[in-house]
Formats: sequence, C-alpha cells, structure tokens
Amino acid sequence: MNYQAPIKFKKTFNFSFAAFNLLMLLLFSLGACSGTKHLKKNPSAKANFSANQMATIWQSDTSTPMRVLKITNKQDSILLRTKCENVQISPADSSLQHFVKRLYRTVRDSMSMGVGIAAPQVGILKNIIWVQRFDKENFPFEVYLNPAITQYTVKKRPCLEGCLSIPDRSDTTQTRSYAILLEYDRLDGTHNYEMVEDFTAIVFQHEVDHLNGILYIDHLNEEMREAEE
Repeated sequence: MNYQAPIKFKKTFNFSFAAFNLLMLLLFSLGACSGTKHLKKNPSAKANFSANQMATIWQSDTSTPMRVLKITNKQDSILLRTKCENVQISPADSSLQHFVKRLYRTVRDSMSMGVGIAAPQVGILKNIIWVQRFDKENFPFEVYLNPAITQYTVKKRPCLEGCLSIPDRSDTTQTRSYAILLEYDRLDGTHNYEMVEDFTAIVFQHEVDHLNGILYIDHLNEEMREAEE
C-alpha cells in the first residue's frame, strides 16, 4: 500500500466499541491475549521456499529492492491473485531472514513511497507483510509473519487507498473496518494478538488482503454491486 500519511476524516460515527472491547477482555481473561507465546518448532517441516523462490530471494543482497509486480502484466496479475501459504519460523532459516530484509528494502525504496507491502507483491507467495505503524511513536515499520485478522468492527473508516501493484491509481474505499483483532507470528518465534485501530488498521487490512489474492479495487466492485442492489 502506498501513501505516506493517514488522511484525517471529520465524519462522526455512531458506533459503540462496547461489544468489541468485551470480546478483547474475554480473550485476555482466557489467556489467549496474554501478550505472546512461543511457537512449537517443527524440525521435520518442509523448507519455506521453492527453488524458484530461493533464486529470486538470493538474486541480490539485502540493499537491493525487489521488483514489485504490477496488475498491468498478465503473469504478475496471476501471482497477485493467488492465495499465499504460511511460513515455518526458524532462526536458522537464512533464506527467510534474507527475504524479510529484502522485502523491507523494497517498501522503503525511494521510488515506492509505500506504507506497507506483502510478499506476493514481489512474487513470493508466503504470508509475510511489512506495515508502517502510524499508531506508534516515530511510525516504525514492522514485519508480521502468518498474519490473520480474526475480528472486524462494524464501524467503517473511509480511506483513500493506493497500491504499489496498481500504478497511477488511487480510490476511496468505504468498507474497511475501523478496528481489527490481529493474530500473527514474529521472527523470534513468538505468537501474538493485538487490536489495531484507525489508519494503521486499514493498512493491515490492505496487506492481509494481498495474502489472500485480493486487491483493494475488489472492494470498490463490491461497493458498486451493493449500491446497485
């Protein structure tokens, strides 16, 4: 996702977060949201990357951005519409470490100006994303492995969206949830739960969509169908 800063909306919503907060409190009380937990390592797990993916990952060092796929290219478009797979986390996986660094270099490339990126946007069909956290001090970029959104608020947050894979276009979506409950893994092997709100929640929804072969323009088509009905 591109655009460097959130857009502020003055619209007032009449939605109460009581039910959503109650869910969060319940999860905390059950220990599901106690912060983090360590993943069980699976020594027999298959390698994270295919031979072709490995060749792409190791084609250059971590200072070199990767090519961003575009929907204007037929082969690129097919990959962008393909659902991704989870990754196995191991500190000994040098290819995973190398890829994560190259993906970060890509989203921070001066030509991209992105606030988030997903692995399929560089041709690697794995559940890995980088997101800029506008809800944290200094707006840091953070990497998330195997992210999943498990809850969405009914309250919506209109947002002007663009995409690194969709050149020369931006549109305002109306169907993004204002807040989400996110589940994800870290490179250190911890498993985490977190509630995210406002513009940062939009970025997460945009990037997780990529992992499922969904582009933001698909939401525009859905909005048009709903309006016609």
